[in-house]
Amino acid sequence: MKKPSNSLIGAKVSKVFGSLQESHGLRSVLASIISILIGLIFGFFLLLVLKPERAAWGIGKIIGSSLSDIKRFARVLYFAAPILMTGLAVGVAFKTGLFNIGATGQYTMGGFFALYTAIVWGWPWYLALIAAFIGGGIWGAIPGLFKAFFNVHEVISSIMFNWIGLYLVNLMAINTPKMLDPYVGNRTVLLSGANPKGIIPKWGLDQAFNSNFMNISIFLAILVAVVMFIVINRTTFGYELKACGFNRFAGLNMGIDAKRSIVLSMVIAGALAGFGGGLYFLSGIGQYLIEANLLAAGFNGISVALLGASNPLGIIFSALFISYIQVGGDALQPVFAKETIDVIIAVIIYMSAFSLIVKSIIAALFKRIGQRKKAKEEVR
Repeated sequence: MKKPSNSLIGAKVSKVFGSLQESHGLRSVLASIISILIGLIFGFFLLLVLKPERAAWGIGKIIGSSLSDIKRFARVLYFAAPILMTGLAVGVAFKTGLFNIGATGQYTMGGFFALYTAIVWGWPWYLALIAAFIGGGIWGAIPGLFKAFFNVHEVISSIMFNWIGLYLVNLMAINTPKMLDPYVGNRTVLLSGANPKGIIPKWGLDQAFNSNFMNISIFLAILVAVVMFIVINRTTFGYELKACGFNRFAGLNMGIDAKRSIVLSMVIAGALAGFGGGLYFLSGIGQYLIEANLLAAGFNGISVALLGASNPLGIIFSALFISYIQVGGDALQPVFAKETIDVIIAVIIYMSAFSLIVKSIIAALFKRIGQRKKAKEEVR
């Protein structure tokens, strides 16, 4: 058998590293992993500063507590579903060149539509979820229309509509007595008493995980993410949305209706966030609390989208990870303050915002390694 020459081996090695250099997906994954590792290392040093004697215990709790307790893992899946949807809402808009910072308002509006139709109209859970989808889509369409026809930046309009949505939902809930808990007054009634058919089914998962938090919402969210991946990457419609996002004027030259694409992109993003609100509030556990603070799930979606590189499949894993360390962070209490895990997550997200720089460094590293391997093989 003829032995391959050194030059041939060097060419093959160079080709492998060249393909790694050109692989956008691999670079995105590595950039996310590096961001996570930096955040965890920073978190360990933060715990060292706060309580040196409990730092190792604390980082162990963050990393391992949710895997060692099946009930805690059920909470991971429960909280991952809504932030997966808001992550999709932000990520899909990113893919089409828009920054949907209004996911929290769309999430709130979708949650209200779901609760109203389930409590007041007695709709079953699947119809209430459709209502949540529509409610979020309507709220997302408004910034889209402003962007398309009046060139109002979507960041400005969507931030405004976060607050408008919050206070509008509060106003409607207060003026719909049937929705409010008569004993508390500042939160909606439990679906288990108002309309058991409005609760997302558990299909025995609550018994398998020994937790009331467990239902099929995480599987519904994953299904939607897979569908969005197919739509964005495998259909003409998705191509038009991305083409318009990359270069609006080039899209016009290709015959793509840019205004239509902008509006539809924001409608889809809003509908996804609204669906997330429906998943959370139709769980039978979550109640809408009338307050003056924006719900955190919409803003968590920004971090999920950044960590997942705006890829719908990547967003599935980033949502699970963010939920995982949040639930793990809860295990730190009362030894460490609740804000500790928020700081660690913030560092991870801050690093993921530099993903373009990290990916370019990784690409350059692959290229350099490939060149060195090729040079060594040629010398031999």
